[in-house]
Amino acid sequence: MAKFVRAWESADLDTLVALLTDDVFMSMPPMPLEYEGRDVVARFCASLFGAGRRFDLVPTRANGQPAFGAYVRAPNGVSHGAGLYVLALSGDRICAMTCFENSVLTWFGLPRSLPSR
Repeated sequence: MAKFVRAWESADLDTLVALLTDDVFMSMPPMPLEYEGRDVVARFCASLFGAGRRFDLVPTRANGQPAFGAYVRAPNGVSHGAGLYVLALSGDRICAMTCFENSVLTWFGLPRSLPSR
């Protein structure tokens, strides 16, 4: 999980992709958006990191699985809640990622924003 956090927070797409299984599945309930396969998920993640967008992740658990509150860094240094990422693992690789909207952050005891680092 530490590799995932470092890759996501530094927008290191190559390292992130190396952590994914070939058939990784990404979904975003309740929206009907789903992505399947390493290349498709990589393109989606590249779009998230586009325009210099960077994130901070705060670990938690969801249904016994590793999960992270995701916060987008604003120019003023404050990070605003973007959502919750829940990971499913196959061995030491990520086989699924479910992304929930930011309204669920408080259900996991996470703040809506993080102070400037």
